[in-house]
Amino acid sequence: MEVASLVLPVFAIIVTGWLAGVSGYLSRSLADALVHFAYNVAMPALLIVTIAQEPARNLLEWRFLLAFGGGSLLCFALVFLAVRAGGKHDLASSTIHGMAAAMTNTGFVALPILHAIYGQPAVLPAAVATVFVAGVMFPLTVILLERDVRSPAHSAGLVKQILLNPMVLSTLIGRLVWAITGLPIPAPVAAYLNIIAAALTPCALFAIGLGLSVDGLRSNLKASFALATVKLVVMPLIVYGLCVVTGLNPLYTIAAVICAAVPTAKTVYVLAHEHKVEEKLVAATVSVTTMLSVATLLVALYLLSGLAPRHALTVTGAPGDVSSISWCCSRSAPNWSRRPTANCTIRSRAP
Repeated sequence: MEVASLVLPVFAIIVTGWLAGVSGYLSRSLADALVHFAYNVAMPALLIVTIAQEPARNLLEWRFLLAFGGGSLLCFALVFLAVRAGGKHDLASSTIHGMAAAMTNTGFVALPILHAIYGQPAVLPAAVATVFVAGVMFPLTVILLERDVRSPAHSAGLVKQILLNPMVLSTLIGRLVWAITGLPIPAPVAAYLNIIAAALTPCALFAIGLGLSVDGLRSNLKASFALATVKLVVMPLIVYGLCVVTGLNPLYTIAAVICAAVPTAKTVYVLAHEHKVEEKLVAATVSVTTMLSVATLLVALYLLSGLAPRHALTVTGAPGDVSSISWCCSRSAPNWSRRPTANCTIRSRAP
């Protein structure tokens, strides 16, 4: 019941967006503007303020990278090889099939959900997963789709596109400007970034619901449901298995599995549209995984709920009695370091 009370409001935002669009209360075209704001403004603000406060070793947690990254690449390879083995699809089509089952919507779904339920400590692993998708999965897709284009200008353009990706760029800013120098973020700057970052969850989730479409499902129903099964069931199980094998800590395990269990990234559709490859299939798969993930994510969050505490912690004590305030255990850190965090809700109890 406790998990449902935390998770259902998050999905209610998606449903509210869908109702607003299907009823005509808001134009579906507004979803693009909300997506652009969330992706280019709110999410970078959240990543900067989070990454700037974390030690470098937390960004390079190899167990998380192996579990989420390895699981993503393994799922892609399995689907890619299975489709190619059928002999009916070329390299580009097989690539799109594989990415539809493996490239996750970490930025718009996983990150807001983890932030809403587990607080800022869960933002870091979600950010690492988002950067992995932008820095590894996306370039891999482009390279395979444009295998015949190998000019230096094309390679330079791809590198530029990766470095200027808002997720990668905000990670570099948070890492280089504050984390490496060791300087704290000035209070006004932190307040400014936090205000903008607070808009990420409602904007991203509402935009997903507002833009949700079931067009084209009938013609691609069988293939899209097969890809959705791999995306929402097989991939999270593989990632969880890798988390257990590597001994990843509980909060990072939750983050890795949730990042793997979210819908297919709309980036796959953008690439399919640009290269005119399997557009209808990808559109259907994005819609199917988005709708089904409401149920599968609820199940995943319930099954994982006992691994790590939610982000609110109530500490009782006399007003002004600092000595009675206990330390919060930040389970976002791979070494489970004990330090006070901004995710503790401290309430004083009158004597």
